[in-house]
Amino acid sequence: MNLNLNLNQPHQPDGTTPTLELYGWNAYWQQQCETHRHESGLVPARVTAQYSHLYRIVAEDGERSAEVSGKFQYEAASRGDFPAVGDWVLVQPLAGEARSIIHAVLPRRSAMIRKAAGPSVHEQIIGANIDTLLVVCALNDDFNLRKIERYLIAAWDSGASPVVLLTKADLCEEVDARIAAVEAAAPGVPVHAVSALQGQGIEQLAGYLKPGSTIAVTGSSGVGKSTLLNSLAGDERQRVQGIRESDARGRHTTTHRELFPIPSGAIMMDTPGMRELALWEAEDGLQEAFADIEALAAECRFRDCRHEGEAGCAVREAADEGVLDAKRLASYRKTSRELAHLARKENSASKRQQKTASKRGAAPRARGPIAWEE
Repeated sequence: MNLNLNLNQPHQPDGTTPTLELYGWNAYWQQQCETHRHESGLVPARVTAQYSHLYRIVAEDGERSAEVSGKFQYEAASRGDFPAVGDWVLVQPLAGEARSIIHAVLPRRSAMIRKAAGPSVHEQIIGANIDTLLVVCALNDDFNLRKIERYLIAAWDSGASPVVLLTKADLCEEVDARIAAVEAAAPGVPVHAVSALQGQGIEQLAGYLKPGSTIAVTGSSGVGKSTLLNSLAGDERQRVQGIRESDARGRHTTTHRELFPIPSGAIMMDTPGMRELALWEAEDGLQEAFADIEALAAECRFRDCRHEGEAGCAVREAADEGVLDAKRLASYRKTSRELAHLARKENSASKRQQKTASKRGAAPRARGPIAWEE
């Protein structure tokens, strides 16, 4: 597979050789590297793109393709243990080749995770070591508060700081009202309306684009992520395909996750538009995203109140009085049930795996490298 590597002309706006510092390397990662580097000859690198089981990485000497070692693959306990875009890894460069072997992943500071597509119960790392997560939703027919809530659950659970970006503001006549609606559904989360095509509101993002910070952009197909990234990068780094504004239909052209520096010194991470965001073990994120409901629940008469029809339910009382949006409460209940169901499935799958491993006399392990499943 062609990973579009060019060691003589790296992906830098000014044409300079890529160094680890340009991709977020700092004293913290240096300390992690020294703590976890158990083999000689290994050097640090960051994963900048992923293509099935192959990776593109950037090390001090430039870009390389990479794959995990056989030992790494054998010892991985789950798909989540495999490298993801944004990970810092320890690699062995192969002499005379533009390839490296990945031997270890440094502990992640944050990771946005979803359930992989399909009926099987597997996690999928969307991006790792993210500082700020831009949740993008268009101010056209794609506008959906419930969808924003789901992304914020995953964002809060990831350890990154979420920010909501409402794009295509030039096409909406109710910008202020929709900002207010999002602020009500996302307590404490910054909300900005922008039009990347018109350059409207882009200056509001300057405070997030600090040198060395990793900024991930996520959202559904067609919400304007690539147009936004092109505006921030100052070039047409991401190809853009038109979306019919009459019905918000169309297909995005981003097909894989990618990490690249921009002129401000920040590192941007683009992700393919997701048709759905299936949550993964996001109980903490649920509590953060619905902090208003959690606060009300603390006032319920019974600790195990389900907020259905129990006596003394502060949540139901707030909904009945119009203090709490009934649709938001319904979304909270639905998501709670979804996460509980996923936990039961995961527990059942884990027990089956342990039982199978016991019969074979071996510890459970992953079957192979993680693959992008859109």
